[in-house]
Amino acid sequence: MTVLVAAQQTETPDTLPSRQARLAYRGGQVGSTAGVAPGFVQGNLAILPAEYASAFHRFCQLNPKPCPIIGMSDVGSPHIPALGADLDIRTDVPRYRVWRDGEVVEEPTDVTRYWRDDLVTFVLGCSFSFEEALLDEGMPIRHIEQNVRVPMYRTNIACGEAGPFAGPMVVSMRPFKPADAIRAVQITSRYPAVHGAPVHLGHPHLIGIKDIAKPDYGDPVPVADDEIPVFWACGVTPQSVINAAKVPFAITHSPGLMLVTDLKNRNMAVI
Repeated sequence: MTVLVAAQQTETPDTLPSRQARLAYRGGQVGSTAGVAPGFVQGNLAILPAEYASAFHRFCQLNPKPCPIIGMSDVGSPHIPALGADLDIRTDVPRYRVWRDGEVVEEPTDVTRYWRDDLVTFVLGCSFSFEEALLDEGMPIRHIEQNVRVPMYRTNIACGEAGPFAGPMVVSMRPFKPADAIRAVQITSRYPAVHGAPVHLGHPHLIGIKDIAKPDYGDPVPVADDEIPVFWACGVTPQSVINAAKVPFAITHSPGLMLVTDLKNRNMAVI
């Protein structure tokens, strides 16, 4: 069940909708974070041993569309104070993925028992931030309307390589009527820290998507006859490259179940 947290008239650290959401997930509540804690930035997680951190950081620099870094931990620390004073990476995500040799071996709701002193956490911008701007313009978001996870697809768009990290970009999809798709490009271009403008509009097969009704991650949503699919670079891309690189150990979020931070979406806009 999705946690929907009402905004407070007077926000203090203890009443922030973002903190209330994290506390709910820390307590074991599970569900998509789309639409949770309106106004607050959500993030994708990539947690790696320190020996891989430099190469992954370089990978993110080479691929800022799918991997915009908004936070990074010290080695071994489960905290990133700049994203939330009480935030605990080990407990505050609805569901995680634990990876060994590039394969998912478990999807727990708490990774405390997997934590190691050599781990570095990367938090990457999430498209849920620009969705708020789209909704403010009266543009419907299909997966929010249907209360499902956004559909995500592996593509044939190659990412820039860094060390062992290489592989295809993952994209998320939202259907719009053509005029709304143009407006969506204009709106999301203002948010480069959370994926920015789309990377492709229409014709899924041109970016290697064989069947739009069968996403690789998330849930399918219908595309009406008068709509076109619009694709944005997605922060699930690191999971694709972790799989390809066969990294011995890693932790990520489960797609669509994000880390809710105390950063404000409005501060992500560049104009």
